[in-house]
Amino acid sequence: MFWKRTPSKPISKSSNGLYRHGNEELIHVKQVVKSFDTAAGKFHALKSVDLRVDGGEFLAVIGKSGSGKSTLINMIAGIDRPTAGEVLVGDTAVHKLNEGQMAVWRGKNLGIVFQFFQLLPTLTLVENIMLPMDFCNMYKSSERRKRAMRLLEQMDMTEHANKLPAAISGGQQQRVAIARALANDPPILLADEPTGNLDSKTADSMFTLFENLVKQGKTILMVTHDIDLSKRVTRAVQIVDGEIIETQLAKTFPVLTHAQLVALTHNVDPEKFQPGQIILRQGEPVERFHVIVKGLVEIIITAPSGEEKIVARMKGGEYFGEIELLSGGTSRATARAAGESIVEVLRFDRPAFDTMIAQSPELKTSITRVMQERVAENVSARGGASQ
Repeated sequence: MFWKRTPSKPISKSSNGLYRHGNEELIHVKQVVKSFDTAAGKFHALKSVDLRVDGGEFLAVIGKSGSGKSTLINMIAGIDRPTAGEVLVGDTAVHKLNEGQMAVWRGKNLGIVFQFFQLLPTLTLVENIMLPMDFCNMYKSSERRKRAMRLLEQMDMTEHANKLPAAISGGQQQRVAIARALANDPPILLADEPTGNLDSKTADSMFTLFENLVKQGKTILMVTHDIDLSKRVTRAVQIVDGEIIETQLAKTFPVLTHAQLVALTHNVDPEKFQPGQIILRQGEPVERFHVIVKGLVEIIITAPSGEEKIVARMKGGEYFGEIELLSGGTSRATARAAGESIVEVLRFDRPAFDTMIAQSPELKTSITRVMQERVAENVSARGGASQ
């Protein structure tokens, strides 16, 4: 079903590891507020939302109807503009573009998949896919139809190329909508409830397609209310009444209030580590707390003889770094990404950690208990001699 292709060219950072406007991540929604005037007064759809998405991530934004999730995706797409705050995508300050600049930028950098497909009813399927290429003057005129046909082949829809949208099923229309979103080979795909009108089997097929696109180098941000589908993405955040919460933080620290989780989310720094990569090295200063989102992390101690010993294997929902942040000193062990898959972690600095435990005595008690157990295990693993 999938033809081999060269991965999309990433939007490159400068030599200092930042994009032109200072954003470290590919997408940074920075303190965005969106307000609407209604008969009942101002309605705040987004409330100081801060969201960062790195290149190659598959991020799900989960929320109920009216929570602000579609408004958020419209901010990134430039379909709507923030009342306050910034929307940075690569080197572009999206919120500063005029309408003409916005249309060109969007056509070349974003592929958008809508819940209701939005194929033009008077154009054939292949013509619908060619339209973004025509609009942005991408590829030679002679190549556009060939490219559109290759995209239809990727979606297993070649035999329907010359049909009108009304002649095919909803699931087939969504496949064509995804092909159209890929027409200009954009590095980023935004999908707003892309499986909302599909049966479960077709929705699963669509999701598998998205997973393959991420493997090919795409960055995907998907809005959904489907909790089951959201479990398969790289990372998930929840949006509640216009405020963002990292889903893994809510699961790991259930005693924190909504307001505390929102504040903590504002300070989170998502990071990815390749298998075998060192996350934290024994003997080095520790200034960050780490919560594992996905993957396996080995905790290793090095004996005076130089021999390494794995003392623990940690998975999603577990955390490390609390011993040094609470009791001081350098790292007592090395944390290394293990297994064959990329390890995803959420990291936040010492001030954010200190604030978190200061605001929740119950959480401080829980983390302190875990710390004491780990210190005892560490001493035992070293043969009774503490560091």
